[in-house]
Amino acid sequence: MPAQKIETGHNDTVHDVSMDYYGKRVATASSDSTIKVIGVSNNNTSQHLATLSGHQGPVWQVAWAHPKFGSLLASCSYDGKVIIWKEGNQNEWSQAHVFSDHKSSVNSIAWAPHELGLCLACGSSDGNISVYTARSDGTWDTTRIDQAHPVGVTSVSWAPSTAPGALVGTSILDPVQKLASGGCDNTVKVWKLYNGIWKMDCFPALQMHADWVRDVAWAPNLGLPKSTIASASQDGTVVIWTVAKEGDQWEGKVLRDFKTPVWRVSWSLTGNLLAVAAGDNNVSMWKEAVDGEWQQVTTADQ
Repeated sequence: MPAQKIETGHNDTVHDVSMDYYGKRVATASSDSTIKVIGVSNNNTSQHLATLSGHQGPVWQVAWAHPKFGSLLASCSYDGKVIIWKEGNQNEWSQAHVFSDHKSSVNSIAWAPHELGLCLACGSSDGNISVYTARSDGTWDTTRIDQAHPVGVTSVSWAPSTAPGALVGTSILDPVQKLASGGCDNTVKVWKLYNGIWKMDCFPALQMHADWVRDVAWAPNLGLPKSTIASASQDGTVVIWTVAKEGDQWEGKVLRDFKTPVWRVSWSLTGNLLAVAAGDNNVSMWKEAVDGEWQQVTTADQ
């Protein structure tokens, strides 16, 4: 499939691009303080649909909620705010909710698996992670992980709602609520919700990076027997962390030293392909071979 170029209309750096569930629209987040919603089609054309203005600083990330909750977008910014945007009439967006609990930049947001309800995790430079869960009456519950990474949280990612090894459909009664986070303390941490309180679920913190962790991504498991997290760092490495079963120690393995800061890691929907975006303007795809070694599949020059 040939690459499609999209003119975003932003007049500053674009920090994040997120595709909706159906692959028909992308949302982009930029230093110009706005979010753009762009329609994309198979015939290589794109169309500007909406500009969302409300942040007072660079917008770092944007994320679509699952369509079962309606047409919702979340965004986070240097201004410390998290905004939930709701589409009413087609392409008419309004601010449904603004969270301003964080005292400094909110760097990362992630919607939970839809089985857990409408639930958003946010990581901030103030060191804290907040988790907002929508209630049926339109209000939001907040739980927090205070000082998750005291020098700053850079990234958050949810675990799949099915436990490793569980057959699809067997865990509906007891979905797993777990988060991975990365921080400026060079570590990756795993958190689990116990009776409404988030507690660290890995001891000690996962340490193989020598500089800031820029991104973490928990892989979909589709009934696979293990949990897998990828982490990307300013130190140029990507580490693949795996754990076989609950309570075991996580084990880390360096995927590769890219010799340049690595910004983002992202899994395919089936969890068998990993995309790595690095500071050399390349996006590379990686796949785990039968022997457990990781092999590069392709590179897309930007």
